[in-house]
Amino acid sequence: MPHEIPLIRFGVIADPQYAPLPPNLGLNRYFANSLAKLDEAVAAFNAEELSFVVTLGDLVDRGFENFDAVLARYAPLRHDSIFLPGNHDFIVAPEQLPDVRAKLSMPAPYHHFSRNGLRFVVIDGNEESLFYTAKDDPRRERAVARLAALEAASAMNAQTWNGGISREQLAWLSNVLADAAAAGEKVVVMGHYPLYPENSHNLWEWQELVGLFERSGNVLVYLSGHNHVGNLGRHGSTWYVNFKGMVDTESENTFAVVAIHEDRLEITGFGREESRTLPF
Repeated sequence: MPHEIPLIRFGVIADPQYAPLPPNLGLNRYFANSLAKLDEAVAAFNAEELSFVVTLGDLVDRGFENFDAVLARYAPLRHDSIFLPGNHDFIVAPEQLPDVRAKLSMPAPYHHFSRNGLRFVVIDGNEESLFYTAKDDPRRERAVARLAALEAASAMNAQTWNGGISREQLAWLSNVLADAAAAGEKVVVMGHYPLYPENSHNLWEWQELVGLFERSGNVLVYLSGHNHVGNLGRHGSTWYVNFKGMVDTESENTFAVVAIHEDRLEITGFGREESRTLPF
């Protein structure tokens, strides 16, 4: 049966948030334990036939020097590895802020690529935030103003640890979705910050992106991390999957393998991550 053969399979990790620190028991976060969890995830992924493995941000809890220990854990991975940063990845010395994306071997802050007839889009939810840029950067000034407006509106996601995207990136994303539609490609969008359902962890302009995806009609799924308890929603024809945070709990792991079929999305969860079948 053609529907039994997936169009693509890939691995997903969210929020390892490593640091050589004692655990935060109040938040149930065991920063140092993520290295062993990554070893387990890489071994599991190496036993699978995958196109790539994506890590949805927050590789480290803080400290540029901690990236080396995390990235070393990916060295045995036999699949392509795609990284995108989260808010914690920018808790580094100010002069090291421009080096984070290069450290993660990113081709650009936001970008897209095609595999097996699908378009994959990586967005940058850190672009306008309080942590990504120096204090005199115009993007930071816009972030301060945007956060103040959200706070004045009593928005649930008016949080300093969230971020937003520029009008330029929003226009770029709209064009990419239109190009994919013209090419007959369905789309998978990936970012650190959730978009739907409404949540205190959501990207600042989550409603605009949800509306854009609905109008486009070709976004199968949006994948995110950041909210460590995980979440799931559907709006229009798009599924919104928020994966659980690896850093949480002392020993139980969480990661997933995602298979996209013509008619459904199948998530095979490991550890705390749930297995799901989501029809298109």
